[in-house]
Amino acid sequence: MSERPNILFIMTDDHASHAMSCYNSRINETPNLDRIAEGGMRFNNCFCTNSICAPSRAVILTGTYNHINGVTTLRTNLDGRQVTFPKLLQAAGYQTAMVGKWHLGHGGHNDPTGFDYWNVLPGQGAYHNPMMYDMGKEIYYEGYTTDIITDLALDWLKDRDKNRPFMLMYHHKAPHRPWEPDDKHADMYEDIDIPEPETLWDDYSNRATAASQAEMRVNRDLNPRDLKQPVPEGLSPEEDMKWKYQRYIKDYLRCVASVDDNVGRVLDYLDEEDLTDNTIVVYTSDQGFYLGDHGWYDKRFMYEESLRMPFLIRYPKEIKAGSVCDDMILNVDFASTFLDYAGINIPSHFQGHSMRPLLNGDRPAYWRTSMYYRYWMHLNGHNIYAHYGVRTHRHKLIYYYADGCGQEGASDDAREPEWELFDLDKDPYELNSVYHNPEYAEIVAELKDELHRLQDEVGDERYEKDI
Repeated sequence: MSERPNILFIMTDDHASHAMSCYNSRINETPNLDRIAEGGMRFNNCFCTNSICAPSRAVILTGTYNHINGVTTLRTNLDGRQVTFPKLLQAAGYQTAMVGKWHLGHGGHNDPTGFDYWNVLPGQGAYHNPMMYDMGKEIYYEGYTTDIITDLALDWLKDRDKNRPFMLMYHHKAPHRPWEPDDKHADMYEDIDIPEPETLWDDYSNRATAASQAEMRVNRDLNPRDLKQPVPEGLSPEEDMKWKYQRYIKDYLRCVASVDDNVGRVLDYLDEEDLTDNTIVVYTSDQGFYLGDHGWYDKRFMYEESLRMPFLIRYPKEIKAGSVCDDMILNVDFASTFLDYAGINIPSHFQGHSMRPLLNGDRPAYWRTSMYYRYWMHLNGHNIYAHYGVRTHRHKLIYYYADGCGQEGASDDAREPEWELFDLDKDPYELNSVYHNPEYAEIVAELKDELHRLQDEVGDERYEKDI
């Protein structure tokens, strides 16, 4: 067998790191995901460059930011003629497969490319009895989608050429809205109350207008399909919020529990087949999610809960078990990292860095201490204003330029631009913007310079009113 490592890339949709026990979650346990953390490294500061499904997935595949790969919103599909890390692995002799959620378009140049085998959900797909595209052919399956995706992944692993390394993208739709659990987990948490987040009762004061205008409040914007049963009559506003939060978060966590069980099945297979030592296992999600934080569900904002991604990686041959890294990594780094481990040259146009030095306990002098973020889908979906910003280890500066800028899938209804600044040491929950505080004037100036430097570095254009 080749000494080149196998790569098992596990990704879920909307799984926030604070819903994982290896990230010290207050609300649930994820014993099988914890196996990856215990056997490898947990990154505490993994961030996405655009907190929404398709754009994040495009960044991961192409190693480029969304203004380069063209997937800026949910309406812009990935042109599969671009260079992606699966194509490069495939060309270098890896067996490659993509099973589960794709969400980057279907048909023509939008089908998955660079894979020997692919079987993917259409769009979001269904939680139960899904239709999937098996190499483009419609196939209907009976059962729970999380189980089915795992079955298909294991079938491919069992039938692969065992004399060649593999790269399997094993991607779940769960725990995406509308959070439909399977029968096995339907009664979990039935007799307990899940702890409420510290910011459930956020009133959106002391910030830019964008926060108060967002339409993803637990107490107002969840619909009957989300809640799955009528709201009891006669509840006070406080009781209504508490009831809806419990309905939401329990179903979300039940979906996560099924993912955890199924990841355990795949990890067990690696153990049984003596593949664990030579297989890089990555667990992540396409972005974070609001679990009642700020009174919200969904993502999109540059606030911490959706900006932050879980990222666990295990490779016993090289990564110290139980290690933790606080350095800043991004989803744009994943592609370069996979190629580095496979011994493949990283294309010069890739915009991320291999995190392999960090995984070996080294911090290169060039490693980033700030990151650039941009959300393009102005007002279209939960009424979130378009914005970009910079995050350092201590501060976060956000500019709501609030304009669709002609992007497909974004509204052309421009709003007045606003800035926010957060001191993450003093205000970790981001409840009080200090942008207009004179004491932070020098920091504002420094961060604007850094924001514009990062935009120049990645080749993105600033908004015309950015001053």
